[in-house]
Amino acid sequence: MSLLVVGLSHRSAPVTVLERAALTEDAKAKLLQDTLAAEPATEAAVLGTCNRIELYAEVDKFHAGVAELSTLLSLHSGVGLDELTEHLYVHYEDRAVHHLFSVACGLDSMVVGEGQILGQIKDALSLGQELHTAGRGLNDLFQRALRVGKRAHSETGIDKAGQSLVTFGLDRLTTEIGQLPGKRALVVGAGSMSSLAATTLSRSGVADLVVANRTLERAERLAAQLGGRAVPFADVSRELVRADVVVSCTGATGLVLDRDAVAAVLPERAPDAAPLGLLDLAMPRDVDGAVHDLPGVHLVDIEDLAAASADAPMAADVDAVRRIVSSEVEAFGAALRAERITPTVVALRTMAADVVSAELARLDGRLPDLDDRSRAEVTQTVRRVVDKLLHAPTVRAKQLAGEPGGAGYADALRELFDLDPQAVAAVSRADTVGPNDPNRGTS
Repeated sequence: MSLLVVGLSHRSAPVTVLERAALTEDAKAKLLQDTLAAEPATEAAVLGTCNRIELYAEVDKFHAGVAELSTLLSLHSGVGLDELTEHLYVHYEDRAVHHLFSVACGLDSMVVGEGQILGQIKDALSLGQELHTAGRGLNDLFQRALRVGKRAHSETGIDKAGQSLVTFGLDRLTTEIGQLPGKRALVVGAGSMSSLAATTLSRSGVADLVVANRTLERAERLAAQLGGRAVPFADVSRELVRADVVVSCTGATGLVLDRDAVAAVLPERAPDAAPLGLLDLAMPRDVDGAVHDLPGVHLVDIEDLAAASADAPMAADVDAVRRIVSSEVEAFGAALRAERITPTVVALRTMAADVVSAELARLDGRLPDLDDRSRAEVTQTVRRVVDKLLHAPTVRAKQLAGEPGGAGYADALRELFDLDPQAVAAVSRADTVGPNDPNRGTS
């Protein structure tokens, strides 16, 4: 099986396409289930953020895998396949690993170095584990990606190369509405991005922090943590009258704030009120782009951030992170290649043990009067000889298999020792069933 990723991001598609292709949590779950039901895929995970949708899968056929994954992305995103295809990118095997590690380090983010992507990768893995679509291969890959991302942030200054989308967006907004301390803030939504926005606003010194969410209980929990107050979702319009800055990031499929709703509250705002700043971090968007035309209103959305971040300066630490990614990809690939020969080595040692047992049984038949001490010494000697004969070639085979192009060494062992392919396959199947696998112990 080989790793394949098919996806689109802010680098390959305009925001309008990303917006339409955004997946709800239910759509992600159905996509994973359908991917696993498709013939080329045995494992699957989906990474969906505000600026990327990527489907990872373990496949046994490259072309069939690309075709199937592309079709499924089109089906569940609602974007026609012909339109979607021109924005899709495909990475395979080591290039797919390199891509995910780069994403985990923030190198592929809209704002280079942002750390929120690590939480999103963790969420993608958790969903795959929950639905049992992420097996050992993707579990190992995503866990390694998380470690690589953490290493990049701890060993380099990649954090200085860019900020989270929240911080970057607020910085863009304050150039229009002034600094945040003392301002009244409204956060619409209570998910991970909204929580980050509320925390950032609280730390910046806003005078009043209000959280609105369709589930009031979630808004109350978030507001309580930050010393703010929670309001029902229906009160958003009323809070707009008082707010100086609004950050919206919900999972709604339609607009949360359309032009008419924003325009309606403007006459009610105090005559000396500061300009109303709106930061829309949702995908698809929460705020109608038409509010750009309203006087006294400044909107920053994902599309604005994409354009601004394209010109953001790159820190010198980016090169250091790229070196980390390259070395980690090489190490991961070597370990994976070496691991793939393990079932062959195990099958070889099992065959050798069977031969030893058969010959010792034959010896018992020919020398029935051999005393126990002598029999034990003969048994130990025969086993030691076999172990010594197999040690060097199996260790060396594992070392060579870890190098690029080393996959053929497993084939060589199977051919030279005439190993039963079914025996090797049986070891492979046993090796892929973990202690928490729902199929463990079943036929």
